[in-house]
Amino acid sequence: MTPADVVRRIGFYTLLCLVFASFVLPMLWLVSVPFDAKPSLSVSVPDFTLGNFETLADNPSAYKSLLNSVIISAGSMVLVVSLAALGAYALSRVRIRGRDALLYALLLLSSIVTGTAAIVPLYILLDELQLLDSHTGVVLAMSGGLLPAALFILKDFMDTTPRSYEESARVFGASPLRILVDVVVPIARPGLATIAVWTVVQVWGNFLIPFIAYNDPDRFPAAVRMFTFYTEAGQPNLLLISAFSLAYAIPVIAMYLFVSARYGFRFHGGIKH
Repeated sequence: MTPADVVRRIGFYTLLCLVFASFVLPMLWLVSVPFDAKPSLSVSVPDFTLGNFETLADNPSAYKSLLNSVIISAGSMVLVVSLAALGAYALSRVRIRGRDALLYALLLLSSIVTGTAAIVPLYILLDELQLLDSHTGVVLAMSGGLLPAALFILKDFMDTTPRSYEESARVFGASPLRILVDVVVPIARPGLATIAVWTVVQVWGNFLIPFIAYNDPDRFPAAVRMFTFYTEAGQPNLLLISAFSLAYAIPVIAMYLFVSARYGFRFHGGIKH
């Protein structure tokens, strides 16, 4: 091995360690600081206490905001998965001119027109529909932004569903909706599970749309409520933020582990032929 190879290898492993540390240190902070009697921005051995969670429990808006996040995320997940399954099945089975171009155009536009770029027209639209300061408005707004990508992913699962299964069901008089529910959906279940978790993660961590759409603090989801945790001196309240961060992360992690263990995660294919 030449000296140049040694230098390259050292540089590679150094870079690898830095990347690894950039992922590990925030996780160590997340699981250690909530149990520290004197939380700080550094990672250290905590002075163990459960008092941070007792203080968090005394804040009535904290856990209510988690409930708001559950309502918004669950509503968006049901809407996106349902509409994406119907739309992807139709796009997979109906042969129309420009079908693939339409799908790619929807995906491209949803990537270019981000939430930040569309926030002003979105606010005006919600105001005109009298959906500001309501969970319904936020669910519709975020579901609309996620639906094109969900359609794109699910269509691949629908494409790989053998048509012979559907033809057999059609012989026995099953309607297209019944075929979708009883034949296609069970085969595409890993794709639906992937879309469900992906939707929840996107909505759970979204700050901008709820921050703009809600005026009533009691309706704030957790992502927005965390922004309000300050001390009387105007400094971030690390005691509340650290404890709330752990409580905020646990539901999504638990959902991911459950779905991953039961269905696995795939972004392509329905079944193997």
